[in-house]
Order: sequence, then structure tokens, then C-alpha cells
Amino acid sequence: MTSTIDKATSTPSPPTEPRPRFWRRPWIGPLMLLAAAFLAFSVPRYLTFDPVQSNVPAPDGFPAHYVLLVGHVLCGTVAMVTACFQIWPAFRARYPRAHRVMGRTYVLAGVLPGGVLAIVVGLVSPFGPVVRAANVTLGILWLATTIAGFRMARQRRFVEHRRWMVRSFWLTFAIITTRVTSGIFGFIMYGEQMAELTGPTDPRTQMFSSIGVWVGLMVNLVIAEWWLERGTASERKARRERRLRAARR
Repeated sequence: MTSTIDKATSTPSPPTEPRPRFWRRPWIGPLMLLAAAFLAFSVPRYLTFDPVQSNVPAPDGFPAHYVLLVGHVLCGTVAMVTACFQIWPAFRARYPRAHRVMGRTYVLAGVLPGGVLAIVVGLVSPFGPVVRAANVTLGILWLATTIAGFRMARQRRFVEHRRWMVRSFWLTFAIITTRVTSGIFGFIMYGEQMAELTGPTDPRTQMFSSIGVWVGLMVNLVIAEWWLERGTASERKARRERRLRAARR
């Protein structure tokens, strides 16, 4: 029979790092403010449950579209709020139990239902076929990275868990990036004519939206990989020490 000590020593533990200090993560505050501002601007119109208030008109012959869209918005809100705390190193270190609970909430109440609904709603986007392809691609990647990260956590493979969840986090925030890049391309391409556009079915709207959504998605994927290449604080410290030792030789 395996002893209690054997069981304890055979169970791997997540890698430990020095407790992060808030002031060394100055991006946490602006990140949370950005998420709060975006949600405050985007979500209230859907809490009225009035289809007239929606930014995305329902396609003909699909009466369930608005309900599914509201569901996606609410699940996306859960994902974005919990993601801010999941990516916060000091919160993870100080409140590990809350980190686990919020992590499950992020996956099970945020990304999984939100990602499925994103694919369904994205398939009938009125912004044209290129935006539909981008939305479906984003939904699939969002689900795939999150499920992979969740599986790694269940298997206690915490290094791989972190890498996949960093990708999932940046895909969660792609909704903001794609709005910004679409607006930038719209202004560059049409300038003052933006006020004359008639909505998502306008070919000009579809043109700059198509470019903006794909560029925004790629920007966040590139940032995620750059973030991972930087490594954790311990990894960066180890690299600096290796460079110093090499310079002294």
C-alpha cells in the first residue's frame, strides 16, 4: 500500500516563482480599465433585450439570432472579466483558490458557451463572407486554446497550461482589437465618407471590416506569441544571469 508520504511526493506541484509585486505589473490597471470601458460601452444595450438596440441586425429567416447574440455577449463578458484576474500574477500568487474557481468560471461559463455561440452567430454575420470566416476562425481558435489550457491544468502540466491560457486570453481580448483596427482602416480608406455608410451591408463597410477583423486577430496572435517568448519573471531573470556570466568570461 502506498503511504501518504509517497502520494504527496509523487504528485507534481506547479512551478513556484517569487511573489510578483503589483508595481512591477503596471499594465494590470490599464488592462482592467480598458475591459471595463469596453464592457460599459458595449454590453448595456443588450441588457435591454431589445433587438432594436443591437449593433448586429438579425438576418432574415433566423429569429433565434438575437437570443444567441445576447448569450454570446453575456458569456463574453464573463470571460473578459475573469480573464483580467487570471492574467494578474499577484492575484494568482495570493489567492490560488480564487484563481482556480475563476479559471473554471472563465472556461465553463465564459469561453465554452461564448465560443460556440460566436461560431453560430459569426456564420450569419451581415458584414459579409470575409468577416464571417474571420469570426468563425476566431471562435474555433478561442475554443481550441482554452480547452487545451484546461486539459493541461487537469493533468497538472502547469507550464503548458500557462502557455495555452495566455493565447486564450489574447483571443478573448481580440474583440477589442478588431473593433479598433476596423475603425482605423475605415478612417484610412473612407475618411469623412464614414458618416455616409448605410450599415453592415454597405460594401464599403464590409471592405474595411474584413481587413480590420483579420488584422486585429493576427495582431493579438502575434502579441500572444511574443508574450510567451518573453517567458516568466523567473525565466527572464535566469536569462539575464546567464548573459552576465557569459560576459564575465
